[in-house]
Amino acid sequence: MRSKLFVPGARPELFDKALAGDADALSFDLEDSVPEAGKQAAREHIAGFLARADVAATRKLLIVRTNATDSPHFAADLAAMAVPGLWLLNIPKVESAAQVREVAAALEQAEAANGVTRPIGLLLNIETPRGLRLAAELAGAHPRVAGLQLGLGDLFAPNGIARTPANVHAVLFAVKMAATEAGVFACDGAWPNVADAEGFQTEAGLAQALGFIGKSCIHPRQVALANTVFSVAVAEVDEARRIVAAAQAANEEGRGAFLFEGRMIDMPYLRRAQALLAGASQH
Repeated sequence: MRSKLFVPGARPELFDKALAGDADALSFDLEDSVPEAGKQAAREHIAGFLARADVAATRKLLIVRTNATDSPHFAADLAAMAVPGLWLLNIPKVESAAQVREVAAALEQAEAANGVTRPIGLLLNIETPRGLRLAAELAGAHPRVAGLQLGLGDLFAPNGIARTPANVHAVLFAVKMAATEAGVFACDGAWPNVADAEGFQTEAGLAQALGFIGKSCIHPRQVALANTVFSVAVAEVDEARRIVAAAQAANEEGRGAFLFEGRMIDMPYLRRAQALLAGASQH
């Protein structure tokens, strides 16, 4: 999921364009981009789109961002969006493990009511101070949690925190460590200035260096930037392939750690090489 493109649920004319684009994942939004009076119509637009055969056959990861769990819209969001073909529900402003478990239980009921046979995962937004402090607990709260997504706008702006590389790096590191502890992925949030490609690339580069799988995009022009930053370079893939081959040879000789082109390679580095090859095989 190198690139995750937000698609406003109130703009169905954009759905097919997004499906035909280069984003690895599409995140249909029922929250901020949809006015209060348009929530039900947006649900109907998204549900109808997800029910189409060509959409069900796509290789893109399909996600829906609901309204907050304490909003009057959440129950209806869950009932309408727990449908076959959806991979993840993106839950905003998560702040407690109990909240995660309640969402998971409600989602299970909605799946049963809608005939869903493949369980839908949860992508939890970390976008409040409490959510950040409890991120590892949230990530491990339920087996349905697939990943954590950072929301820097909500986390920084209301609290007077400047969006500098140093501040961003501090939060990215904390979220990645929390996700890693729970064995789930970490996805970066959106860069708000569509015209600032350099800013997008800088922030995405910080996330990529910390092991995030990709970055959210609020405009199609950001998708290519994300795909480039989070794609594994050919040289890295080649090196990873050589490391895996060397590890196999070392194992056959009864050695664990081994020297590879002047460097000591043991299990953590081997696992990294294996992960790079697995990721590269998907693109």
